[in-house]
Amino acid sequence: MRTKTAVAFGSFDILHPGHVHYLEQASRYGRLFVVVARDRSIEMLKHKKPVMDERARLEMVGAIRFVHKAMLGNRIAHWNDVYEILPVINPDVIVLGYDQRVDMPYLKQFLARHHMKVRIVRIRAYKSGRFKSSKIKDAMFTGQ
Repeated sequence: MRTKTAVAFGSFDILHPGHVHYLEQASRYGRLFVVVARDRSIEMLKHKKPVMDERARLEMVGAIRFVHKAMLGNRIAHWNDVYEILPVINPDVIVLGYDQRVDMPYLKQFLARHHMKVRIVRIRAYKSGRFKSSKIKDAMFTGQ
């Protein structure tokens, strides 16, 4: 019997305890592969440049002890291209963060089209009022 595989996605621009909680929780579902968004993908999807470049973010996420493998996401031309990496990983579980925006109908269609039977779970927030990237960036850049 093969070991279960889980996959998590994220930008991980400023790595903080909320990210660590998300990845630790995700690792409970199987050997964890983490897809780190490329710089250009972040610019396209969030309409702003990341603070840290993709190589730095990849290195930080890969250093977390319960991450089996961190990998850069594929280069995307459209928002829904982010899922193209899933057949390569072939996960049993997709683990989403509490605030990740996902077009669930599209994701389910993608999985069906690729004949993938994958469980989708969402992790609860970890002190969301305190550990949220946008709030941390705001505090860093406004000095509060």
